[in-house]
Amino acid sequence: MSIEEGTKFQISQGIQGYFNHAESMTVITNNGTTVQFTLGEGKGQGAMPIDHLNYLLKRSNLTKIPNKRALLNSENEEQIS
Repeated sequence: MSIEEGTKFQISQGIQGYFNHAESMTVITNNGTTVQFTLGEGKGQGAMPIDHLNYLLKRSNLTKIPNKRALLNSENEEQIS
């Protein structure tokens, strides 16, 4: 999975304690090695190696939240078909 700037993730309850009890995080930069992010609800910011982020995704500790534009595009495509 490509981790792009602006990608938002939901943080599972089991690991929210490691992220200041935030419910979400948003990627602000990805240089290919490290990902910088902000936490939802204004609870801070941080960085982690991309490998660790992929590990958290694999374990379902983080879940990608689809952006609204992608949802609108998929709805429009269904109506056109």
